[in-house]
Amino acid sequence: MTTLAPTGTIDYATHTPYSDPGRFAGRLEAVPTDFDRLCAVVRNVIEHYRASEYELPADTIGDIHARWIDRTLRSDDDRHGTDLAAPREPRSRVQGCCRDHTLLSIAILRQHGIPARSRIGFADYFVDGWHHDHVVPEVWLSGRWVRFDPELAAPTPLLPDPRDIPAGNGFHTAAEVWRAHRAGTIDVETYGVDPSIPVARGAWFVRNYVVLEVAHRFGDELLLWDNWGTMAGPGSDGQDADLVDDVAALLVAADTGDRGAERRLLEWYRADDRLHPGDHVLRVSLPGEDVVLDSLR
Repeated sequence: MTTLAPTGTIDYATHTPYSDPGRFAGRLEAVPTDFDRLCAVVRNVIEHYRASEYELPADTIGDIHARWIDRTLRSDDDRHGTDLAAPREPRSRVQGCCRDHTLLSIAILRQHGIPARSRIGFADYFVDGWHHDHVVPEVWLSGRWVRFDPELAAPTPLLPDPRDIPAGNGFHTAAEVWRAHRAGTIDVETYGVDPSIPVARGAWFVRNYVVLEVAHRFGDELLLWDNWGTMAGPGSDGQDADLVDDVAALLVAADTGDRGAERRLLEWYRADDRLHPGDHVLRVSLPGEDVVLDSLR
């Protein structure tokens, strides 16, 4: 896989603090960058902590809070100490989610000098009629951003080609979903973590994901359960709604190639504490867990 770098506000071929593999750089350099082999390695290293067909060990559930890829690779190395393509028994894999599959994917691509980034949004292709919160990678190929889903080994009835997901077809960014909600064209209550989790869905949830989408776009590839700035819990969808409207509009414009919109959004993100996480975030995810103030430094 080879590519020319896109023109943009940041260099997506360079590691962020979150995708930097540190002493495990050689492990990433050994991974081929063609989609099928890259995605197979990603699935081999990381097992989805909620979607696995196996009962995963309770003593490794803390894996899911590893927001830096070097820590994920350290956990893998402690358990296996082998090339990332060497088969791992599913229960011994690093526990994670779509964000972690995506971060490992873009870390591999960046290690090879290929521009890649993560996108926050909602997928239509897991359960008909429901839109799961999801993170997918994008790679710059042949003059365009190509979205793919490393979690899927093969096409599905709802996603014919998981290696090239057309924009707006199967996966919708958080900004797109928020704007559709504000326009009254979707049922926002069908957007969330899972149909079985009524609290983690709806307008407040999508609103927070717009802020998360901005962070990921500009290199802060945070956990899905990190909270900061204007992000808040159920019932907060009206909080700073005008701000989220404007941010979503700039995100959508930037996706069309509007460099001015992207530059304005980057400047805004860096300057506004409602959008930028700063040095600390509040982290909460598992039922019964306390909210934790985590340092990002």
